[in-house]
Amino acid sequence: MTQENQPDLGGRIGRVMYYVAAIALLFLLESMFSSWQDSRENPNRGLSVGDGEVVLERNAYGHYVADGKINGQPVTFLLDTGATGISVPQSVADRVGLRGLGESRVRTANGVVSVSNVVLDSVSLGSITQYRVDGHINPHMGEDTVLLGMSFMKRLELIQRGDQLTLRQY
Repeated sequence: MTQENQPDLGGRIGRVMYYVAAIALLFLLESMFSSWQDSRENPNRGLSVGDGEVVLERNAYGHYVADGKINGQPVTFLLDTGATGISVPQSVADRVGLRGLGESRVRTANGVVSVSNVVLDSVSLGSITQYRVDGHINPHMGEDTVLLGMSFMKRLELIQRGDQLTLRQY
């Protein structure tokens, strides 16, 4: 075999290494972007908590979003002072094992919809836990974010200063 006909093994290995490095870089960039995006949407992943007090940071979109629990199961809350009760998307209700207690109609930003009433055994946000809280299962909600309404917040003192919201149990 002449040198012209011999495969360029070093060149092939170099190209393979280049592609592997490029793919690794793409995965790293995607991971960094995903973490950055998560922190913009929910800056409260590590809640600042005290005894019966929670301090939330407003997200990049002007909302207060935080992780919490319903009946001991992890959920993501969006605080909504305009909501009477806690509105649980059907997908979250299925995941945490909620069953409706009867139907009713509620007025939402998208109009009047039928929902299933539910009493939540426990609702936790940081160090604040309340028991037997009214809510409903809304099959018309597309995301997995639970609207945390006034059936939970009516038992709290809310203090907003700048981009922080302090919730205190009284």
